[in-house]
Amino acid sequence: MSRRSPETSLYAAVKAHLERLGYEAKGEVCGCDIVAVRPGEPPFLVITELKMGFTLELVLQGVDRLAAADEVWLAVRSSRCGRDRDRRVHRLCRLLGFGLLAVDPARHAVEVLAAPVAYRSRTNLKRRSLLLREHGRRQGDPTQGGASRTPIMTAYRQQALACAAALGEGPRRPRELKAIAPEAGRILLRNVYGWFERAERGVYRLSTSGRQALLHWTADPNDERIAISPAGVAA
Repeated sequence: MSRRSPETSLYAAVKAHLERLGYEAKGEVCGCDIVAVRPGEPPFLVITELKMGFTLELVLQGVDRLAAADEVWLAVRSSRCGRDRDRRVHRLCRLLGFGLLAVDPARHAVEVLAAPVAYRSRTNLKRRSLLLREHGRRQGDPTQGGASRTPIMTAYRQQALACAAALGEGPRRPRELKAIAPEAGRILLRNVYGWFERAERGVYRLSTSGRQALLHWTADPNDERIAISPAGVAA
């Protein structure tokens, strides 16, 4: 079945799914794709919106239906690796309080991917700590938000450039650079960017690639991504 098939192709399977759960389901009620009611006092009302794929328009429809329904379900055509299989989509639906159904109209099958129960995601303490640490260590605001095709000026790169600027004046020991780069020892030892080389035991100098990097990053004195003083301090 083509992805361009009309949304009505999902209707029969979703209707049958709701009826198995004890609802009386009807299509196209006051602009809603499916309205299902389970008798009781008061009656329990469920609205389901159908789309061939998970889209922003579907989410906005669901948000609009929340004010009138006890539950809102979003039903999309099942896929192997589409948006309906994206765990971020599942989390979004749960955060908004939506249910999410993957429908295979050919097999007349419905899979529940997310239940319509609002939840608060657990805090990822490791990720939170990483964000706070990088934010605190980064000097100034060297990279514009949204940049994706240019190297990011991280706190690590700022310290590495500070070391490079200092070594540009002559070989140094790591302890001599601690005042301008607290992680100088680790930066010189790991040499992630290939900017440094050993002059002798415990003494480092700037490599050719390090000199090129220093010229690249400090070519424009008005570039706010980084400013390195003559003493090698990243500001």
